[in-house]
Amino acid sequence: MKNNEITESQKQRAFEAAKTIPFVNLIGMELTELGGGEAIFKLQMREELRQPHGLLHGGATASLIDTTMAFAVITCLAENEKASTVDLTVHYLRPLIDGTITCTAKVVKTGKRLLTVSADVVSDKEKLIATAISTYSKV
Repeated sequence: MKNNEITESQKQRAFEAAKTIPFVNLIGMELTELGGGEAIFKLQMREELRQPHGLLHGGATASLIDTTMAFAVITCLAENEKASTVDLTVHYLRPLIDGTITCTAKVVKTGKRLLTVSADVVSDKEKLIATAISTYSKV
């Protein structure tokens, strides 16, 4: 990993960028923390995110995970580098009926071209909802 630290200016730009991403706004994700190799987003359950059985849609959870992981990854890239998701494996462990979920993503390994990232999603009742692992490629 680079030096794993980001400047306050970089952090501020990332927080501002998160607010301007249409999909992030559509789903209702909120960036709450960002640091070297780590990111945390929150998502409040609402009617539009429910699947037919009234639970949080798995796609909303996967989107939260992928977005959180992407922000963790950007903290490990040089200013001129970009990265894209290569794969994402999500293990859904427990359904969510209501409340807020928090996704914490951490870059586990950074190579010359690939980055491996893990994430945990927990409910506001501190129950583990999902875990995930992903690979990102520098592009």
